[in-house]
Amino acid sequence: MSISTKYNPAETEDKWYSYWLSKKFFHSEPDEREPYTIVIPPPNVTGVLHMGHMLNNTIQDVLIRKARMQGKNACWVPGTDHASIATEAKVVAMLKEQGIDKKDLSREEFLKYAWEWKEKYGGIILEQLKKLGASCDWDRTRFTMEEDLSEAVIDSFIHLYKKGWIYRGIRMVNWDPAGKTAVSDEEVIRKEVNQKLYYIKYQVSSSKNQDEPEYLTVATTRPETIMADAAICINPNDERFTHLKGKKVFVPLVNHEIPVIEDEYVDIEFGTGCLKVTPAHDLNDYELGVKHNLPVTDILNDDGTLNELAVILVGEDRFVARKKIAKMLEEAGHLEKVEDYKSQVGFSERTDAAIEPKLSMQWFVKMKEMAQPALDDVSNGEVNLIPNKFENTYRHWMENVRDWNISRQLWWGQRIPAWYDDKGNWVVAKTKDEALEEFWKKKHLDENCSDEEKAGFKHQLAPFLRQDDDVMDTWFSSWLWPISVFDGFKNPENKDINYYYPTNDLVTAPEILFFWVARMIMAGHEFMGKKPFTNVYLTGIVRDKLGRKMSKSLGNSPDPIGLIEKYGADAVRVGMLMSSPAGNDLMFDESYCEQGRNFASKIWNAFRLVKGWEVDENLVNPNTQAISWFENRFNEALVEIEANFKQYRLSEALTITYKLVWDDFCAWYLEMVKPAYQQPIDAESYKATIAFFENIIKLLHPNMPFITEELWHDDLFGDRAEMDCCIVAEFPKGGAFDEQLLKDAEVIKTVVAEIRNVRNQKQISPKEALPLNIKINSELDYEKWLNIVFKLANVSEAEIVNDKIVGATAFMAGKDEFFIPLTENVDVEAERQRLNADLVYLQGFLKSVDAKLSNERFVQNAKPEIIANERNKKADAEAKIKIIEESLAVLG
Repeated sequence: MSISTKYNPAETEDKWYSYWLSKKFFHSEPDEREPYTIVIPPPNVTGVLHMGHMLNNTIQDVLIRKARMQGKNACWVPGTDHASIATEAKVVAMLKEQGIDKKDLSREEFLKYAWEWKEKYGGIILEQLKKLGASCDWDRTRFTMEEDLSEAVIDSFIHLYKKGWIYRGIRMVNWDPAGKTAVSDEEVIRKEVNQKLYYIKYQVSSSKNQDEPEYLTVATTRPETIMADAAICINPNDERFTHLKGKKVFVPLVNHEIPVIEDEYVDIEFGTGCLKVTPAHDLNDYELGVKHNLPVTDILNDDGTLNELAVILVGEDRFVARKKIAKMLEEAGHLEKVEDYKSQVGFSERTDAAIEPKLSMQWFVKMKEMAQPALDDVSNGEVNLIPNKFENTYRHWMENVRDWNISRQLWWGQRIPAWYDDKGNWVVAKTKDEALEEFWKKKHLDENCSDEEKAGFKHQLAPFLRQDDDVMDTWFSSWLWPISVFDGFKNPENKDINYYYPTNDLVTAPEILFFWVARMIMAGHEFMGKKPFTNVYLTGIVRDKLGRKMSKSLGNSPDPIGLIEKYGADAVRVGMLMSSPAGNDLMFDESYCEQGRNFASKIWNAFRLVKGWEVDENLVNPNTQAISWFENRFNEALVEIEANFKQYRLSEALTITYKLVWDDFCAWYLEMVKPAYQQPIDAESYKATIAFFENIIKLLHPNMPFITEELWHDDLFGDRAEMDCCIVAEFPKGGAFDEQLLKDAEVIKTVVAEIRNVRNQKQISPKEALPLNIKINSELDYEKWLNIVFKLANVSEAEIVNDKIVGATAFMAGKDEFFIPLTENVDVEAERQRLNADLVYLQGFLKSVDAKLSNERFVQNAKPEIIANERNKKADAEAKIKIIEESLAVLG
């Protein structure tokens, strides 16, 4: 086929993605091949593609495409998460725009709206992933609230409850006043906030009737909670307050008497050294309250307004109340001073409301026993965290695991399978009928009753029976993901779960290492008896070039689809991957995408060059050495690439590929074999070049699937069958390579580069052929290589000499010395200045290398190959300095 002068990503991407889909290249069914399985971290159904998704899914696609090309049965399962809090917030907002208030709807009516919203907007992000080139098995797309997956969640809840690992109780939780629900720690975003530190004066009780009453000053950022104060705490080691031991103080404004208690928890250096203890509104205060048996007074409603227990400012929003109480304290003489203060405050990731610590009746999962197998898997290498720097964090989390609050005060999600009678008694059961049976068993466990009595009991109780209003935490469905996507709960012995589970690799973000990854490992052991995956590749955070995390609020996150439309999917993939080592943050700049686009253009133009060559079957091959060199170089690079893939160093693997294609193939090999202008090429060189290009296309495909598929089908490679596509072509396999030949080639490349430098420095035209003299000090056979030097450096002749050439420009490559005789028009003084400048540079360079090698810490800690490299640099610099000094001596 004819190939256009410029690569058009938009046409290519749509064409080949549709073709791959139509031919089912992404689909997988169990067979005799080795499976390679990835389950996608399900993006929220509310979501649209952002830069983090771009990075994460590009990595997954590279892994899955490479495995597919290696002959494995590659299965990448896509899907979305129902995202209880985020989705409910979206639906509530949508209803509000229509003039509908959620509280005016029944649960069933609200859920109808929610499902309609999901059907309309829920698939957007998956469609966007297709633009990126994600080769997911779309026939296997799952949703965490579809019927089978929801049933798995309910069954797992009941299983754990019967095992004694789920319980109900009042505990301190993160409360989102906007969403009116508890949220997990992962859903709390810590932000540094400018606040005020209020210094409030509490009158000591024993001094109430004195002419000069004594006050105790407490610093707090939350004066609106003083009505819930249960005590003032001092450090027993703080001599300033020893006289207050056992005394009481009055809470300002409400005149409520509370005790002064002692505890070493109090930081003597913070504020005044005194702490107001408000057990209902601070986790640490709550634990102090339990320790000292203090009363708990919750003065906030679920929406963050003050309730009746606050006594004053009832119904006011907490932040409005803060300002009003500060003013009231000042007017009453209880506000000593106010200071500016910065501190970390938790905000809901879903609603951006400031989180309130709140005591609430919730459902919890006991984690200690389940955590142990998940901790062991990482400790003994059964599950590998990549990079392993996250292992210590993981271990700390798992060794200090807390019980998991799994209930959410929402309607969108899997409903808690607990049922209550009219007296508040409850049972856990899957259905109402099963709940009635459980109540019967509970009441008549040891009684012999007739079927009529049993039926009568159920009939009488049924109208009063109600299901728990709460739903389960979204993580409680997604922790089952590697099992439930293969229907491992509904049909535990089905062929899919037996073939694809455990999966191979998981690619996700470090911030959900505990909240999702660890819990999936727990679920794998609990419900399948084995781990869910072997390797966990942890990506970094995508930041802007200033180091800020990308976010809508900062306006620093580009539209990923916009980038794809501007640069092409392959270019965006390359740009992100080349600058994103595992576990390290990516400082994203749009120039990376431009670099990727330039790389695609380089490949395209190289292909056009080769395609434009005429072939003469009668010509003898003059490029034997060039062909041998690139074959060896390709095999050497492939070993390096595979080694990096095995270590999940995808960025490094792509960098090596990039250099192999741009430098070795395009800049060197094609120039070595390219025929003269309007001259034909010999058939042997042409055939070898096409074979190299085909291997390069296969090597590039996992990273750049679209341009490679387009080039693969060009008639340059002959006729392709309908299913003979690059996506399933065999990934290149490395062969042996000759290290000495490759070292010799580097010397020859240095010779060419040095001659080109001489031309630039002396302003000699590339068209003017130059003579070359060589003083050989090595074993290199120049007879094999000189035709490459002649061609690439326009050398007219080369002569082997035994001594240095007086009056010649000299340089060194490897161990050998090269001389270009000076011509009459060369400025000797300019040459002397150039050599002196080179000498100064090399002397400075040598000094820096010597400093490294004389540093004992560097020599002791650096890898042997790094030290060897530094010593080679030293020897090379010394040799070059010697040649320059000799050349300067010749010039006089």
